[in-house]
Amino acid sequence: MVGTKRAYETPGRSDGYRVLIDRLWPRGARKERLALVAWAKELAPSGGLRRWFAHDPDRWKGFVERYRRELRASDARERLDDLARRAARDRVTVVYGARDEQHDDAVVVRDEIARRLRVARRRPARRLAGRSRSRVSSPR
Repeated sequence: MVGTKRAYETPGRSDGYRVLIDRLWPRGARKERLALVAWAKELAPSGGLRRWFAHDPDRWKGFVERYRRELRASDARERLDDLARRAARDRVTVVYGARDEQHDDAVVVRDEIARRLRVARRRPARRLAGRSRSRVSSPR
């Protein structure tokens, strides 16, 4: 399971693995208060993309498309895979500092982790089906 939470909200016991995804530390937030397990700067949008978006809801769709391309980079991809594996076992909370809870990079990261979870859950069934067919059809 994966969710999002602003850095300025009180951490809860049910948050599980709390990971900050902003490149910059949330202004005025104390390390102890955030109760983070990790800080995944590599999941933050590039500076250029962040400046272009400027939290303008009219640019949201374009931001999501561009940001997803950035998340396919190797460093981000590995971290997302790790978070998806964690989310399969326990709750992962993506922590962010922005005010807008609907038009923020955390929403994109949360959705990407959830997508990876769905794909991973379907994968074993495909492998089993593929193996059984290949065994039947392969000559010996």
